[in-house]
Amino acid sequence: MNLVKVRLAAMMFLEYFIWGAWYVTVGTWLGRTQHFSGTEIGLVAGTTAVAAIVSPFLAGWIADRFFATQHVLAALHAAGAVLLYMASQRTSFTPLYWLVLLYACAYMPTLALTNSLAFRQMRDPKMEFGPIRVLGTAGWIVAGLLVGGFKLEATAMPLRLAAGASLALALYALTLPHTPPVKETGEFRISKVLPVEVIRLLREPAFAVFVLASFLICIPLQFYYAFTNLFLNEIGIQDAAGKMTGGQMSELFCMLLIPWFFRRLGVKYMLIAGMSAWALRYALFAFGNGGAALWMLYAGILLHGICYDFFFVTGQIYVDRKAPLASRAAAQGMLTLITYGAGMLVGSWLSGQVVDHYATVAADGSATHAWRPIWLVSAGLSAAVLVLFFFAFSDRESENQTA
Repeated sequence: MNLVKVRLAAMMFLEYFIWGAWYVTVGTWLGRTQHFSGTEIGLVAGTTAVAAIVSPFLAGWIADRFFATQHVLAALHAAGAVLLYMASQRTSFTPLYWLVLLYACAYMPTLALTNSLAFRQMRDPKMEFGPIRVLGTAGWIVAGLLVGGFKLEATAMPLRLAAGASLALALYALTLPHTPPVKETGEFRISKVLPVEVIRLLREPAFAVFVLASFLICIPLQFYYAFTNLFLNEIGIQDAAGKMTGGQMSELFCMLLIPWFFRRLGVKYMLIAGMSAWALRYALFAFGNGGAALWMLYAGILLHGICYDFFFVTGQIYVDRKAPLASRAAAQGMLTLITYGAGMLVGSWLSGQVVDHYATVAADGSATHAWRPIWLVSAGLSAAVLVLFFFAFSDRESENQTA
């Protein structure tokens, strides 16, 4: 790996270290220390979904036309560092929510910008990007191990750790290889983000079912992201954030298995395997505990590789095959908008409502939860989407292709 690749890998490590440092445990801090309701926790977790809808288009347009990508990265991460540190000092919902929302709008565009910067420094992205991007997952894992190992989950320190890393990446971005704007002309138009060729894909029944299922499965998915760490801490699991990094470790392993499974299962049954894993994971959480059934919790965490890779990565491959060559990036953007944006936004609200429904609030404002019905609700939602997809999706062309 040459020096440029090492520098890009370090960028990826910091990029995902930031996200992993605060996002996994923010619900624990808000719930156990700040005594926020489930609805409020869900809304804070959903800020990234709002940002995934509104901010990447504008930031990408600016980077494509006006400023070098590394300078846009530096500015967004510098602003993010300030906003996240300010959020860590707030104790009431409204100011904290707006600060985290503004932060998310600064951070979420950087996910695409780091990818585009890396791609433009490569001769063969198909071969070179994987080993560089994997350092991002490593950054998430290291962040979780640090937060869990030092018992910071119920404190504001994870946000401050992420703020410090964001400032470090802002400075580091200024040293990255120069990536000037491509100098495209013309004003910003929605048609540049979602070309008519992408919209036409929705006329195909199989693709429309896939998009609908992708949206729906992201609703129960948000139960995991917003509340798993709070759940594990509340039932007495030590170093919950560190143990949750097992999910990212399994993700790395399952990524290697995708080509093998793809050749044998095809698109439909790869997607079904991913949806089934979500339903099974929530069932394991519902009946697991910190005693004799601890293995169920570990199994549920380790299923993350199948949950994420078999559904999301397979879905990205499916979209890449279905979309016209000139519109593939826009089609992937539409998928991200529907899943990480709209689906998780609805899920952040619904998960909060369900958690509040099964909460018992003490006089001091602290809450305990009946976690079994909470996880059974999310398992039921996942299973319903699975059944819908199983009977409604049929795409023989994609089923006959191999990875």
